Amino acid sequence: MSPGPDLIHGVAGALLFALGIHALLVRERFLRKVLGLNVSGSGVFLILVATAYREEGPPDPVPHAMVLTGLVVAVSATALALALIRRIHSVEGGHRPGEE
Repeated sequence: MSPGPDLIHGVAGALLFALGIHALLVRERFLRKVLGLNVSGSGVFLILVATAYREEGPPDPVPHAMVLTGLVVAVSATALALALIRRIHSVEGGHRPGEE
């Protein structure tokens, strides 16, 4: 018996979420933290898609609508975070975190 698409999407989503959280907690640079947050968000979206799967009939449309809404919010939040990173970088003069 092979795993179904819901299990494959769920496991892939959990791995992406864990990878993104790891990058968010371990990395020092702000840009890599934002990228880690985006990767973990993609994992959450995959898990939501996996929960919509049904054996018979069409998939549940509510999780798909939540994913589409989440994508719009994620793009907006990423744009705001990148603008803030750019502003911090220009104010601090381009120093890396931890440098004097």
